Amino acid sequence: MTEKGSIAKLGRVAVIMGGNAAEREVSLKSGKAVLEGLLANGVDAVAIDAAQNLTRQLQEQGIERVFNVLHGRGGEDGTLQGLLEFMGIPYTGSGVLASALSMDKVRTKYLWQQIGLPTPRFSMLSDDTDFAALIAALGTVVVKPVREGSSIGMSIVDSAEALRAAYEKAKAYDSEVMGEQYIKGSEFTVSILGGKVLPAIELHTDHQFYDYDAKYIANDTQYLCPAPIDAEATEQLQALSMQAFRSLGCEGWGRVDLMRDGDGRFWLLEVNTVPGMTDHSLVPMAAKADGLSFNALLLEILAAKADAQKS
Repeated sequence: MTEKGSIAKLGRVAVIMGGNAAEREVSLKSGKAVLEGLLANGVDAVAIDAAQNLTRQLQEQGIERVFNVLHGRGGEDGTLQGLLEFMGIPYTGSGVLASALSMDKVRTKYLWQQIGLPTPRFSMLSDDTDFAALIAALGTVVVKPVREGSSIGMSIVDSAEALRAAYEKAKAYDSEVMGEQYIKGSEFTVSILGGKVLPAIELHTDHQFYDYDAKYIANDTQYLCPAPIDAEATEQLQALSMQAFRSLGCEGWGRVDLMRDGDGRFWLLEVNTVPGMTDHSLVPMAAKADGLSFNALLLEILAAKADAQKS
């Protein structure tokens, strides 16, 4: 989508960002970068903060298409997608069902378990959980709010006392909290654009895990792209990521996060249907390694899904 005529056919594009979720600040940074890139491409783009009166803003601005960078709840869980479907406005990324499923880490894992895809063992946590028994069963545990992103509310613990404290911390972000078996090894992320798998990234951080600070603030996180693994492992990683993405009904673009254990096996963690687009973000990094500039990536994201919706 590089010709002026094709860009003109996009019409007026809203970059939806912000909102009221825990990832608001990251979303605003993503939105600023996307808006600037679209304007540089000659797209008639405007910013819309979803924090209030979103429907009215869409109508008053005469929006014909949406570039969604509303991270987290409201924008990544099917809510925004449902609204746009009712309004007849094409949008980037996955649809209602795929967005809702992917945002819910537990329902995602249930589906992957059912079809035989490798994902770490887990248990739901509650006030009545036998934390000592769970540590005995799983060993080190990753505690996560079920429907939160950007590693918000996450902890890695290896004792019953620490597990209870981590559960209380995560409960502040979501009524549903999970404890997932910790996979010791290397962390990978694989971006998908249309029907193509972009070069994988291996992440190295001095933090306990790739947490919020390592993602968006720290400058010492190492990103190895393409990931320095052999051709056979690369093929396996790419195939597994695409299978995980498609199993949830995802489309357009997104990112799959995985771990690789000491035996070389890959384990699926989650799928992000509205990945970050900041200067620390991973999808632009993978696209660049594939020869695609940030501004060109934005047009590819618009073309990957929105054209199909409008046709």
